[in-house]
Amino acid sequence: MQVKTRKRFLMKKIEKKELPYERVLFFSDAVVAIAITLLALDLKIDIPAGQPFNFTDLIRPWHKYLAFVLSFINILGFWNTHHQLFTYIKKMDGRLIWYNHAWLFFIVVLPFSTSILSDHITDTAAVFCYSLNIFLISILQNFLWDYSVLDRKGFIDPEDIDEEHQKRYQVMFNLDMLNGLVSVIVCFFAPLTAFILLFFKIPLLIFASFYIASKRRKEKKKR
Repeated sequence: MQVKTRKRFLMKKIEKKELPYERVLFFSDAVVAIAITLLALDLKIDIPAGQPFNFTDLIRPWHKYLAFVLSFINILGFWNTHHQLFTYIKKMDGRLIWYNHAWLFFIVVLPFSTSILSDHITDTAAVFCYSLNIFLISILQNFLWDYSVLDRKGFIDPEDIDEEHQKRYQVMFNLDMLNGLVSVIVCFFAPLTAFILLFFKIPLLIFASFYIASKRRKEKKKR
């Protein structure tokens, strides 16, 4: 009887520990959804009262459209990566939750930095603010993965993902950070170029191609 009671107590304890994990993920998805919705609030076309609306008015805020598209793609990409991570990460502790909340904080700040960028797309301070925001999100994303995998906390089941795929994720996160860092540095010399690098992820693509080429060379040598 005591054994059964103890088992029930342990099962309830486990359920209580797992509940915050699910709640954190639901909360994270909700926050990301709100952030991506807030981006659209900056899409405004100001026309004086009594003036007819024409195609020139529609095209004039092109910089707002561009900033919106970039941020929409970025938030969607970060959310998709976050979703992929937590198909492997099965547990959470206080520190991992803190990393996740910090990641969400910079996701929520992105609509603000987007509004600055949309009005000053060629200004150093605006591009720096936006690039830094992206860079910090990528850093927190990397912390989530590193803490779950490298610290061997048992948050990831080795049977779900082998070491090779773990390394691929690590390389991808490092490239994301590098892409943001390059844009932060370049914006001081050429703000528009930094924006282009950030939009097309050129540094990421270049280093990714080098990485893939090196992996292929190693595979050929093994053969």
